[in-house]
Amino acid sequence: MKRFVLLTALVASATSAMAAPETYVIDSSRTSSQFSYRYLGLSSQTNRFEKISGIVVFDRDSQSGSAEVSIDAASVNTGQALLDAQMKAADFFDAANYPVITFKSGKMSLNGEQSSLSGDLTIKGVTRPVTLAVTHFQCMQDPESRVETCGANATLTLRRSDFNMGKYAFLVGNDITLNLAFKAVKAQSYLQLASRDPAK
Repeated sequence: MKRFVLLTALVASATSAMAAPETYVIDSSRTSSQFSYRYLGLSSQTNRFEKISGIVVFDRDSQSGSAEVSIDAASVNTGQALLDAQMKAADFFDAANYPVITFKSGKMSLNGEQSSLSGDLTIKGVTRPVTLAVTHFQCMQDPESRVETCGANATLTLRRSDFNMGKYAFLVGNDITLNLAFKAVKAQSYLQLASRDPAK
């Protein structure tokens, strides 16, 4: 319920500040966030975060918008309990002291396969400007829920040493590729659904 109240306030703020564009809430049950890296310079390893939330503001007329995304650092999932603990520890995400990874965009430009999302990424208390490549952005009525929904894929390659996570470079590659596949539901419809299901 607390999350629902906070989400309502966030959506109300976004919609009042931007009357013409439409606000969509990320559906965490249909959104995935994965990151991959080279291990020992050999195989590519892929892990994921289990908890992600945020909003997308989209202006159809100008084909532009913005996004705010939050990822729970402690929700990292490698499939191995020991490695999960290492990822959450101080040498990597330090989830106890920096529990949330955030991305706040200043510009979303949609132009087919040349679409992009630029903004500030904050990991472990370090904020850097980044640009995500966006593909497959589309809005439509979800045939299952009958509510307006947008979805897309976004990709970013970053250097973990830029975010104070540069240890063990001989084991784990410095270049990290982040892949985000999201589904976002029109805000008013999402709030109606969430009011019926406090778990959302």
